[in-house]
Amino acid sequence: MQTVTEGTLLWEPSEEFRERANLTRYMRWLREERGLSFEDYHELWRWSVESLEDFWGSLWEYCGVLHDGSYERVLAERTMPGARWFEGTRLNYAEHIFRKGSPQRSALVHASELRPLGQESWGELESRVASLAAGLRELGVGRGDRVVAYLPNIPEAIEAFLACASIGAIWSSCSPDFGVGSVVDRFRQIEPKVLLAVDGYRYGGRDYDRMEVVARIEREIPSLEKTVLLPYLGERPDVARLGNAMGWEELLASGEGAPLTFERVPFDHPLWVLYSSGTTGLPKAIVQGHGGILLEHLKQIELQMDLGEDDRFFWFTTTGWMMWNIVVAGLLSGAAALLYDGNPGYPDMYALWRFAGETGMTHFGTSAAYITACMKAGIEPGRELELPRLRAIGSTGSPLPPEGFAWAYEHVRRDHWLFSTSGGTDLCTAFVGGCPLLPVRAGELQCRALGAKVEAFDEEGNPLVDEVGELVITEPMPSMPLYLWGDESGERYRESYFSMYPGVWRHGDWIKIKKSGSCVIYGRSDSTINRGGVRMGTAEIYSAVESVPEVLDSLVVDVQRPDGTAYMPLFVVLREGVDLTAEIETEIKRRIREYCSPRHVPDEILAVPEIPKTLNGKRLEVPVKRILSGTPPEKAASRDALANPRSLDVFVELARREES
Repeated sequence: MQTVTEGTLLWEPSEEFRERANLTRYMRWLREERGLSFEDYHELWRWSVESLEDFWGSLWEYCGVLHDGSYERVLAERTMPGARWFEGTRLNYAEHIFRKGSPQRSALVHASELRPLGQESWGELESRVASLAAGLRELGVGRGDRVVAYLPNIPEAIEAFLACASIGAIWSSCSPDFGVGSVVDRFRQIEPKVLLAVDGYRYGGRDYDRMEVVARIEREIPSLEKTVLLPYLGERPDVARLGNAMGWEELLASGEGAPLTFERVPFDHPLWVLYSSGTTGLPKAIVQGHGGILLEHLKQIELQMDLGEDDRFFWFTTTGWMMWNIVVAGLLSGAAALLYDGNPGYPDMYALWRFAGETGMTHFGTSAAYITACMKAGIEPGRELELPRLRAIGSTGSPLPPEGFAWAYEHVRRDHWLFSTSGGTDLCTAFVGGCPLLPVRAGELQCRALGAKVEAFDEEGNPLVDEVGELVITEPMPSMPLYLWGDESGERYRESYFSMYPGVWRHGDWIKIKKSGSCVIYGRSDSTINRGGVRMGTAEIYSAVESVPEVLDSLVVDVQRPDGTAYMPLFVVLREGVDLTAEIETEIKRRIREYCSPRHVPDEILAVPEIPKTLNGKRLEVPVKRILSGTPPEKAASRDALANPRSLDVFVELARREES
């Protein structure tokens, strides 16, 4: 594979690619309808963040938002937190989903380890959403009631969400691989009326029965009035094992034949509740509204991701990650949403790439970790499979190293648009990411998203260019949380995002904004390694460490000891059958010294069976750092929020060793 470094040019859009882009059409519309002309994307971005009302007002009109009522001002109060948008209007997120798809065309294309490849037309989707909405009304669900889902990434989850949204109910979901404590910690906060759940799921060829978990969720959330059970692992819903439960088909039948209607609600009416990762303390229950999410997703899907009616859009995700919500948003463009439930590496690392070929996928979205895993496995999808329609690959979840960019262009497809994105659950979007009009350079995110005034700040709040700083957002965005559930005073909201720079959203990532307008993310700012006054994001260290062929995964922390000295251990997961030899340690240190700095060579390298990760696959840097600093493990991390809870044991033992 070719050697590339950060900033290496890998792709440029052709004139044809640029001309057909939705963003080009939008810029043409601005010129013809508003008399606004922009030289390039970066000039357009500056206008979008300096003239917020003009930008978001233009998007409202350009996208033809369906609504009742009228607004006097786009942004009634330009403050954070507390910005008020499009006051006086009423709309419904779900209503916009069904504007473009013709009844016979595919809306959902899906497969899983339990189900073969299948399709659902727009007409079928509309019928099922209508039946579910009527069935939920029969259960007494109405505007403002909460419906929670313990469902995998299958069509029924999208149908149920759209049904909830259509009647003004509030949705929240967790993936069935979440443990009972993690689910209860999330759902109990919002006092749901109805639980939608599966009996189990299959992952990596193994079946996982979840009936006892569902029963415990019922018992531990007293507000629940009804459980609706979907037989996914079994053939029939075993409702007798639960409390007040009914089968999925029974719910559908109770609303069969009902027309699909939409309850238009105020712009800031809650649409769903998402959650922070919950690695420490009770997860934040993040409430986002119909209008703000609609506008943000229309912008993200159509302009930044360039989706249209002929596309087939995929992102590998579960219902417990905000990227599932982005997959749903893909339907706003009229594109078909592609769903896959199962282990992406089973039966081999080609599983998702085969799915891409079989479905005619145009946009392949995944995590940086998955791309790196494909690279490490040495697979070559472009050579082994037919991927004729693939034109874009999206990456998120963590920084994608330059080597990952290079692998995608060399071993998947040379002529495609690879966009790396960064954002978060907190706004349910990417505020740094892709643009179909800009070149792709290794290790870089192409641009800041329209309407997102992202800046890099130093500790005093001064903006930086070409230097690493705190990622902040200095102007409000419509999809910012309305509030955190149960946080009546707003204190937790302000403390979470606005305590470091009052009136400015601090996101918790390190970012470098280059003079060219492109960006580089360096990992979480609260897990940054500071050695000898030189700060470095952990992503840079991981890029160096994991370039060593024997290393599959890694985690690094910088621990301040009580005597004032620092201890920087590096933990590595090695390939099966490989031991940590002096030669491997020397090579790891050499690459860190060369690729990062001599200051960031670890004090000790330790082999561990696995790296602790959240259910969404993110490394638990901060909890591990706290454990090694002496924090009791039960206070450092909630094991229910981990994908691999036992992985913490080795760090607890190490902390005991340090104490002795």
